[in-house]
Amino acid sequence: MDYKQRFSQWLELADEQTRLELQTLTESEIEDRFYTELAFGTAGLRGILGAGTNRMNEYVVRRATLGLSNYLLKIPNAKQRGVAIAYDSRNFSSEFALTCALVLAKNGLKAYLFESIRAVPQLSFALRHLGCVAGVVITASHNPAIYNGYKVYWEDGGQVAPEQANAILCEIEKCEYFKIQQMSKIEALDSGLLQIIGKDVDEAYYASTMSLLLNPKLVREKGNSLSVVYTPLHGAGNIPVREILNRIGVSNVHVVPEQELPNGNFPTVSAPNPEDPDAFTLATKLANKVGADTILATDPDSDRLGVAVRKKDGSFKVLTGNQIGCLLLEYILSSKASAGLLPQNALVVKSLVSTRLADEICAHYNVKLDSVLTGFRFISEKIENSIRTKAHTFLFGFEESFGFLAGTFSRDKDAICTAMLVAEICVVYAARGKTLDDAVQELYDKYGYFKESVKNYTLNGIEGLESINRAMRGLRTEIPSELAGISVTVFEDYESRSSLLLASNNKQPLELPSSNMVRLLFENGAWMVVRPSGTEPKLKLYIGANAKDESQVDILLAKMMESADQLLCGYLFGQEE
Repeated sequence: MDYKQRFSQWLELADEQTRLELQTLTESEIEDRFYTELAFGTAGLRGILGAGTNRMNEYVVRRATLGLSNYLLKIPNAKQRGVAIAYDSRNFSSEFALTCALVLAKNGLKAYLFESIRAVPQLSFALRHLGCVAGVVITASHNPAIYNGYKVYWEDGGQVAPEQANAILCEIEKCEYFKIQQMSKIEALDSGLLQIIGKDVDEAYYASTMSLLLNPKLVREKGNSLSVVYTPLHGAGNIPVREILNRIGVSNVHVVPEQELPNGNFPTVSAPNPEDPDAFTLATKLANKVGADTILATDPDSDRLGVAVRKKDGSFKVLTGNQIGCLLLEYILSSKASAGLLPQNALVVKSLVSTRLADEICAHYNVKLDSVLTGFRFISEKIENSIRTKAHTFLFGFEESFGFLAGTFSRDKDAICTAMLVAEICVVYAARGKTLDDAVQELYDKYGYFKESVKNYTLNGIEGLESINRAMRGLRTEIPSELAGISVTVFEDYESRSSLLLASNNKQPLELPSSNMVRLLFENGAWMVVRPSGTEPKLKLYIGANAKDESQVDILLAKMMESADQLLCGYLFGQEE
């Protein structure tokens, strides 16, 4: 069925409001909305809100849920174990979550639906706490307001694995958009197939989170002297982040009033993304007003945490995800080592595109560090494997994209727990007469200057996808021998799972799973990764380097980024092959 046939079908069978929306579309808009279906992968679905097969709407949610239901019904006891469902503050999140619950109920699967908006880590915790077979979160994470999404989790609390996602997709593709039934809410509640959950699960989550404090006595005694500004960026973090900070003794928290309440339009930011320094604009004004030295920010589903610290000149610096991750890593390992509590089989996990400073920290404490593909699901797999085999004790995992996790009771990025641990670090350093900015400098003084740079190339529509594919093909067929005058020593292609040593033309297999990503290793220890985003129409470029002096690494990064940008732009915006 081509896009015109799909459009005609929707125009005939959709509800009146949807048909009215479709009738306003131009031919190019029709093609964009119907030339394909939203991709369902390990991150589930994510797309722009609106009518069409390539958009997020009630029909797409119903179809995805029916496919998920049919997959789950093949699993013993899945009906009784049920599915936990959470949603964030985005437009239509609550409606999509209820639709999901009622389609599950119609198919005999028990649905545990949170009473109001909750964070991703709370869902991950809840499904394990309740013994569910799976979970769903309605969210588009940190994307702009026009997006929403549908993320599927498995019984271990992590997002579904590729083989599960493919199996669910096969079931989804068998379902027709306009022949899906759902149970009424009253009937679902009366039958017990829909159960509303809330405070009991929250309390269990808070207790588990607080157990991760490394110096609870000091935080209890000194926490109220720490002045913190926090912004939930109109998202789900407002209540749980403030609650957990207050419970540990950090009560002097100032919330940005303009960004406190849930609002799916995110009116104060272009995108509710704590990776973006512009998201800290209002928080910085408030911090200057109240004299706070630390700012915390969470995205709408509160799995990512951003941190800004006051420098000695009085201005604020937004930390990178790598800096936050390494601050947490150093604090956790050093604290446990000092207390004699660092396990001999301790395990830390990071993504391949995250800083090599973590390698130095783990080596210093003689802790095993595993690197995995981008996607926190791969970190959750390592956690589950370590528990199952008892070979290692997981302590901490992180991605450069502002995702961090300590402990094992939740299996996805946890900005609530991370906010608590960052606050603890602030209290500990304040007791030494230092700030979080001092803590960052201590890392560099101890291990050297490791810095990274990231650039995103956003390319929408069919043409954008073709440009991204062209760039990836170009890198694989014309392997660069150097970048900014620095020789490439190793070219790793994760799609073919092969590593090429350029000097000898010798190939070796890669152990990690197949992924559309390439990595270049340079003679000076620098590295570069290029990969398409799994959730957005973007090509992502990562570069990392290190030096003894900060100015040296800054110059090196700038040169490499300029050269890499020229290379990629030639493929993305140049002539067709």
